Amino acid sequence: MATEEYMTPGEIVGKSYDYIAGPGTYLNPSNNTIYACAVGLKRLIPASPNAGDNRPTVEVVKEKEHGAVPEPGAIVTARVTKVMVRLASVNIICVGMRAVKEKFTGTVRQQDVRATEIDKVDMYTSFRPGDIIRAEVLSLGDARAYYLSTAKNELGVVSAESIAGATMIPISWTEMQCPLTNQIERRKVARVI
Repeated sequence: MATEEYMTPGEIVGKSYDYIAGPGTYLNPSNNTIYACAVGLKRLIPASPNAGDNRPTVEVVKEKEHGAVPEPGAIVTARVTKVMVRLASVNIICVGMRAVKEKFTGTVRQQDVRATEIDKVDMYTSFRPGDIIRAEVLSLGDARAYYLSTAKNELGVVSAESIAGATMIPISWTEMQCPLTNQIERRKVARVI
């Protein structure tokens, strides 16, 4: 059974006559000392029964880095992947200013797009696939996606690409314009903060 102990770079892990230096460690031959060269857990791996050397291998295994995780009340940045009659599906890219490492999906429901005239919201004129939006996490939602809201003025589409391939410029809280063709497209635009 492997034993575990938390190590930081430069800490002595053991002596070379007791262990074989493994990943996350290095051997200083001048003093036969094995040092950690990573932050993580010290693990001893027993020698295999048919190995000529009976010393266990010592290694320092990096802990998995955890990225940001969406939680209710957090402001997230997300890319719209699909727009349907009653909702838009998104992939969450950032929580606050921190990028996410795992894949988190979200849903902006029709009633969460804006605070007023909720019954008049048209999802197809609020978002398009590929749009980058800023939204607030309402709840953990169902097992598949977080429920998000763009109902505040500072929330909504922050970046969108026109049909011509240019990054559009917001001209009102409901419209963005292509700088190449001057074509206007409707969106639920986020107020610049």
